Amino acid sequence: MPPSTDQLVAEARNRIVEIPPHAVAAEAACVLIDVREPAEFVSGHLPGAVNIPRGVLEFQVGSHPSLEDPQRPVVVYCRSGGRAALAALTLGELGFGNVRSIAGGIMGWAEADLPVHVPEPAH
Repeated sequence: MPPSTDQLVAEARNRIVEIPPHAVAAEAACVLIDVREPAEFVSGHLPGAVNIPRGVLEFQVGSHPSLEDPQRPVVVYCRSGGRAALAALTLGELGFGNVRSIAGGIMGWAEADLPVHVPEPAH
């Protein structure tokens, strides 16, 4: 029987580093990657985050200018942490040496009363 999605996420979480939201807020040099879908991203995201959806991560991460140095700290997040755990594992497999995931995702970030950027609607 193949593993369930929950099992895949649990296995990824055992192999990555998850950090609390406040630890991310204290870092300035990291690249923040929001792996949610574009519609989720425009509904609100972490200030300074770039949107590279989980479904196209492997194809787009190599062409993003802020990710040219594979040793630059990278922090990924999604809504609650599952997609980000899988993304962090994948980025590590792609050679990124300093990848972490936000524990609890953007939900945990908001619960910690940290700022969420909501873009103004286009007119």
